[in-house]
Amino acid sequence: MIEGEEQARAYCERVIASQAAITRLEAFAVRLKVENTRQNLVSSSSLEQVWQRHIADSLQLLEHVSREPTAWLDLGTGAGPPGLVIAIARPDMPMYLVESRKRRAEWLQSVCDEFALSRCVVLGNRLEDVDRIAAGVISARAFAPLDRLLRLSTRFSTPETIWLLPKGRSAQIELVDQPPEIRRMFHVEPSLTDPQAGIIVGKGAPVSR
Repeated sequence: MIEGEEQARAYCERVIASQAAITRLEAFAVRLKVENTRQNLVSSSSLEQVWQRHIADSLQLLEHVSREPTAWLDLGTGAGPPGLVIAIARPDMPMYLVESRKRRAEWLQSVCDEFALSRCVVLGNRLEDVDRIAAGVISARAFAPLDRLLRLSTRFSTPETIWLLPKGRSAQIELVDQPPEIRRMFHVEPSLTDPQAGIIVGKGAPVSR
Protein backbone atom coordinates (compact mmCIF):
# COMPACT_ATOMS: atom_id res chain seq x y z
CA MET A 1 0.00 0.00 0.00
CA ILE A 2 1.25 3.46 -0.92
CA GLU A 3 1.14 5.86 2.01
CA GLY A 4 2.10 9.51 1.64
CA GLU A 5 3.81 11.59 -0.99
CA GLU A 6 7.30 10.14 -0.55
CA GLN A 7 6.12 6.58 -1.17
CA ALA A 8 3.90 7.70 -4.04
CA ARG A 9 6.78 9.49 -5.75
CA ALA A 10 9.07 6.47 -5.27
CA TYR A 11 6.38 4.18 -6.71
CA CYS A 12 6.03 6.36 -9.81
CA GLU A 13 9.78 6.42 -10.34
CA ARG A 14 9.87 2.63 -10.11
CA VAL A 15 6.93 2.06 -12.45
CA ILE A 16 8.09 4.51 -15.10
CA ALA A 17 11.89 4.27 -14.78
CA SER A 18 12.26 7.46 -16.85
CA GLN A 19 13.61 10.68 -15.39
CA ALA A 20 12.23 12.63 -18.33
CA ALA A 21 8.75 11.33 -17.56
CA ILE A 22 9.09 12.18 -13.87
CA THR A 23 10.15 15.72 -14.81
CA ARG A 24 7.05 16.06 -17.00
CA LEU A 25 4.85 14.79 -14.17
CA GLU A 26 6.38 17.31 -11.80
CA ALA A 27 5.50 20.06 -14.25
CA PHE A 28 2.00 18.63 -14.65
CA ALA A 29 1.46 18.69 -10.88
CA VAL A 30 2.36 22.39 -10.81
CA ARG A 31 0.08 23.14 -13.78
CA LEU A 32 -2.79 21.24 -12.17
CA LYS A 33 -2.51 23.31 -9.00
CA VAL A 34 -2.49 26.56 -10.98
CA GLU A 35 -5.39 25.56 -13.22
CA ASN A 36 -7.39 24.47 -10.19
CA THR A 37 -7.50 28.13 -9.11
CA ARG A 38 -9.19 28.95 -12.44
CA GLN A 39 -11.64 26.05 -12.65
CA ASN A 40 -12.61 23.42 -10.13
CA LEU A 41 -10.81 20.38 -11.53
CA VAL A 42 -10.16 18.46 -8.31
CA SER A 43 -10.73 19.06 -4.62
CA SER A 44 -8.18 21.52 -3.28
CA SER A 45 -7.36 19.25 -0.35
CA SER A 46 -6.35 16.42 -2.71
CA LEU A 47 -3.61 18.62 -4.19
CA GLU A 48 -1.73 18.37 -0.92
CA GLN A 49 -1.23 14.71 -1.85
CA VAL A 50 -1.07 15.13 -5.62
CA TRP A 51 1.42 12.29 -6.16
CA GLN A 52 -0.61 9.80 -4.14
CA ARG A 53 -4.16 10.91 -5.02
CA HIS A 54 -3.72 11.69 -8.70
CA ILE A 55 -0.39 10.58 -10.19
CA ALA A 56 0.35 7.23 -8.52
CA ASP A 57 -3.39 6.51 -8.47
CA SER A 58 -3.32 6.80 -12.28
CA LEU A 59 -0.04 5.04 -12.95
CA GLN A 60 -1.03 1.94 -10.98
CA LEU A 61 -3.27 1.07 -13.95
CA LEU A 62 -0.14 0.38 -16.01
CA GLU A 63 0.46 -2.72 -13.89
CA HIS A 64 -2.57 -4.35 -15.53
CA VAL A 65 -1.51 -3.86 -19.17
CA SER A 66 1.29 -4.98 -21.45
CA ARG A 67 4.31 -2.75 -21.99
CA GLU A 68 3.47 -2.73 -25.70
CA PRO A 69 1.66 0.45 -26.83
CA THR A 70 -2.03 -0.05 -27.54
CA ALA A 71 -4.93 2.27 -28.29
CA TRP A 72 -6.15 3.51 -24.91
CA LEU A 73 -9.55 5.20 -24.49
CA ASP A 74 -10.06 7.22 -21.31
CA LEU A 75 -13.62 8.30 -20.59
CA GLY A 76 -14.47 11.61 -18.92
CA THR A 77 -10.83 12.57 -18.40
CA GLY A 78 -11.68 15.91 -16.78
CA ALA A 79 -8.70 17.11 -14.76
CA GLY A 80 -6.36 14.58 -16.39
CA PRO A 81 -6.24 11.41 -14.28
CA PRO A 82 -5.90 8.73 -15.29
CA GLY A 83 -5.59 9.13 -19.07
CA LEU A 84 -3.54 12.30 -19.35
CA VAL A 85 -1.22 11.24 -16.54
CA ILE A 86 -0.54 7.96 -18.34
CA ALA A 87 0.02 9.80 -21.63
CA ILE A 88 2.58 12.05 -19.93
CA ALA A 89 4.36 9.05 -18.45
CA ARG A 90 4.05 6.91 -21.60
CA PRO A 91 4.06 9.27 -24.63
CA ASP A 92 4.42 6.23 -26.91
CA MET A 93 0.93 5.07 -25.91
CA PRO A 94 -1.84 6.07 -28.36
CA MET A 95 -4.22 7.82 -25.96
CA TYR A 96 -7.74 9.14 -26.62
CA LEU A 97 -9.17 11.44 -23.96
CA VAL A 98 -12.95 11.88 -24.05
CA GLU A 99 -14.08 15.10 -22.33
CA SER A 100 -17.25 16.91 -23.36
CA ARG A 101 -16.84 19.98 -21.10
CA LYS A 102 -15.26 22.71 -23.20
CA ARG A 103 -13.00 24.33 -20.59
CA ARG A 104 -11.68 20.99 -19.41
CA ALA A 105 -11.07 19.80 -22.96
CA GLU A 106 -9.13 23.02 -23.61
CA TRP A 107 -7.08 22.40 -20.46
CA LEU A 108 -6.26 18.86 -21.56
CA GLN A 109 -5.26 20.07 -25.01
CA SER A 110 -3.00 22.77 -23.56
CA VAL A 111 -1.11 20.15 -21.54
CA CYS A 112 -0.79 17.88 -24.58
CA ASP A 113 0.61 20.81 -26.56
CA GLU A 114 3.04 21.83 -23.81
CA PHE A 115 4.50 18.34 -23.50
CA ALA A 116 4.32 17.59 -27.24
CA LEU A 117 2.16 14.52 -26.67
CA SER A 118 1.66 13.81 -30.35
CA ARG A 119 -0.06 10.46 -29.74
CA CYS A 120 -2.57 11.88 -27.27
CA VAL A 121 -5.84 13.04 -28.85
CA VAL A 122 -8.44 15.09 -26.99
CA LEU A 123 -11.98 14.27 -28.13
CA GLY A 124 -14.13 17.18 -27.03
CA ASN A 125 -17.47 15.45 -27.50
CA ARG A 126 -19.97 13.41 -25.58
CA LEU A 127 -19.05 9.73 -25.72
CA GLU A 128 -22.22 8.99 -27.69
CA ASP A 129 -20.89 11.25 -30.49
CA VAL A 130 -17.36 9.85 -30.64
CA ASP A 131 -16.52 7.72 -33.69
CA ARG A 132 -15.75 4.12 -32.86
CA ILE A 133 -12.18 3.28 -31.87
CA ALA A 134 -11.12 -0.34 -31.36
CA ALA A 135 -9.62 0.21 -27.93
CA GLY A 136 -7.00 -2.07 -26.42
CA VAL A 137 -7.67 -0.47 -23.03
CA ILE A 138 -10.70 1.41 -21.72
CA SER A 139 -10.37 3.37 -18.49
CA ALA A 140 -12.64 5.71 -16.58
CA ARG A 141 -12.47 7.38 -13.20
CA ALA A 142 -15.70 8.86 -11.83
CA PHE A 143 -17.31 8.83 -15.29
CA ALA A 144 -20.64 7.09 -14.70
CA PRO A 145 -22.20 4.20 -12.77
CA LEU A 146 -20.95 0.87 -14.08
CA ASP A 147 -24.12 -0.18 -15.90
CA ARG A 148 -24.34 3.13 -17.80
CA LEU A 149 -20.60 3.17 -18.45
CA LEU A 150 -20.74 -0.27 -20.09
CA ARG A 151 -23.84 0.61 -22.06
CA LEU A 152 -22.15 3.69 -23.54
CA SER A 153 -18.70 2.24 -24.18
CA THR A 154 -19.16 -1.41 -25.17
CA ARG A 155 -19.04 -0.46 -28.86
CA PHE A 156 -15.39 0.55 -28.41
CA SER A 157 -14.38 -2.84 -27.02
CA THR A 158 -13.09 -6.02 -28.63
CA PRO A 159 -12.56 -9.53 -27.19
CA GLU A 160 -9.04 -8.40 -26.23
CA THR A 161 -9.95 -5.07 -24.61
CA ILE A 162 -8.78 -4.59 -21.02
CA TRP A 163 -11.12 -2.56 -18.81
CA LEU A 164 -9.62 -0.56 -15.94
CA LEU A 165 -12.27 1.29 -13.96
CA PRO A 166 -11.19 2.92 -10.68
CA LYS A 167 -14.39 3.09 -8.67
CA GLY A 168 -13.27 4.15 -5.24
CA ARG A 169 -15.21 2.63 -2.39
CA SER A 170 -18.22 1.70 -4.52
CA ALA A 171 -16.38 -0.83 -6.73
CA GLN A 172 -17.62 -4.03 -5.11
CA ILE A 173 -21.15 -2.71 -4.65
CA GLU A 174 -21.46 -1.65 -8.28
CA LEU A 175 -20.18 -4.98 -9.56
CA VAL A 176 -22.46 -7.04 -7.33
CA ASP A 177 -25.46 -5.22 -8.81
CA GLN A 178 -24.59 -6.35 -12.36
CA PRO A 179 -26.06 -9.38 -14.20
CA PRO A 180 -24.19 -12.69 -13.92
CA GLU A 181 -22.39 -12.40 -17.28
CA ILE A 182 -20.87 -9.07 -16.22
CA ARG A 183 -19.89 -10.38 -12.79
CA ARG A 184 -18.08 -13.28 -14.48
CA MET A 185 -16.22 -10.96 -16.82
CA PHE A 186 -15.03 -8.45 -14.21
CA HIS A 187 -13.47 -8.55 -10.77
CA VAL A 188 -12.26 -5.99 -8.24
CA GLU A 189 -8.58 -5.34 -7.59
CA PRO A 190 -7.57 -3.33 -4.50
CA SER A 191 -6.23 0.16 -5.13
CA LEU A 192 -2.62 0.72 -4.13
CA THR A 193 -3.33 4.29 -3.05
CA ASP A 194 -6.45 3.84 -0.89
CA PRO A 195 -7.08 0.74 1.24
CA GLN A 196 -10.84 1.19 0.94
CA ALA A 197 -10.94 1.75 -2.83
CA GLY A 198 -11.10 -0.72 -5.68
CA ILE A 199 -10.50 -0.97 -9.42
CA ILE A 200 -12.96 -2.94 -11.53
CA VAL A 201 -10.85 -4.95 -13.98
CA GLY A 202 -12.00 -7.09 -16.88
CA LYS A 203 -11.23 -8.27 -20.39
CA GLY A 204 -13.46 -8.65 -23.42
CA ALA A 205 -16.50 -7.12 -25.10
CA PRO A 206 -19.60 -7.09 -22.87
CA VAL A 207 -22.91 -7.94 -24.52
CA SER A 208 -24.82 -4.71 -25.22
CA ARG A 209 -27.89 -4.27 -23.08
